[in-house]
Amino acid sequence: MSTPQTQRPQPDPIRFYGTSWVDHTRGYGARRFALGLGASLLAALGILGLRLGYNGLTLSQSASWLRVLVIVAFAGCTAMAFTRAMRGWTRPQPSAGADEAAFRSIKIIGFVGILLAYALRSAVEAPGERMRRMDHEAAVEQYERLTSKRSRNPSRKAGRAGDGGTPARRRGEGARRR
Repeated sequence: MSTPQTQRPQPDPIRFYGTSWVDHTRGYGARRFALGLGASLLAALGILGLRLGYNGLTLSQSASWLRVLVIVAFAGCTAMAFTRAMRGWTRPQPSAGADEAAFRSIKIIGFVGILLAYALRSAVEAPGERMRRMDHEAAVEQYERLTSKRSRNPSRKAGRAGDGGTPARRRGEGARRR
């Protein structure tokens, strides 16, 4: 019975890019440009929507402290969402489970910051590409190390035709026969 062969690690797909980020093929550059432009346009529409909401507050003659509070809340949430999105695409995160759930409402309010971060990151590379590339290269390097260690001493491989198994198995069989 032969040992199962480990396959070369496959890259993880990125949303909207698939695995074209590995070798920058299949319209990678055009996709990056189009998605960056789309994120910029959506951010502009979001800013327009927020402006219309603010105009509604002024038309309703709400208190000035409320209008200032709304501006500060949206600006703060946008800044936090922007920095968290950029950091998430460029640096490894220790644990993302509970932390992401706590910041979900901030990300919803600061959606303009996420869209702007996506547009800026698309100008450099696909958002998340650096992290995926580091993980993929580490996995390939580990795979190469393991396969090169295995191929150095072919007598250690089990299941080779004509060798009767591993040396330990042959010694054990010989000891029983005597």
